[in-house]
Amino acid sequence: MLLNTLRAPRGAAKKKTRLGRGDASGQGSTSGKGHKGQKARSGGYHKVGYEGGQMPLARRLPKRGFTNIFKTEYAVVNIADLNMFAGTSEIDLALIRKKMSFKRKLTQLKVLGNGDLQTAMTVKAAKFSKSAVEKIEKAGGKVVVVAS
Repeated sequence: MLLNTLRAPRGAAKKKTRLGRGDASGQGSTSGKGHKGQKARSGGYHKVGYEGGQMPLARRLPKRGFTNIFKTEYAVVNIADLNMFAGTSEIDLALIRKKMSFKRKLTQLKVLGNGDLQTAMTVKAAKFSKSAVEKIEKAGGKVVVVAS
């Protein structure tokens, strides 16, 4: 099989209409561009957001706030979620990242106190809620705050 012998399967490729080849072709005279105007010219179109000289919508609307690009985003896990690591004695962000899926690449872990812990385990995270610390220690576990 050679590249020059490859063909699209039957019905996959549509025939192109040949523009500007006389009125009998169906796309003659103006070649489907209508009459005159910016869109009829060669190379004549506009930039994204251009509204023909009118003040663009993006500039008419008020701007508010800003996005902090240095913001730390935490992988938030509840105490109830830690029960899936029952056989493990030590839990950290790397282990949680393997078992659970997060949309973004999160660099720090925060543990919240929703639910109850069945087994004693050492939990390493950047932040803990007060109720999470109480529940982990109540179950006989240990809380280790990891510096970021």
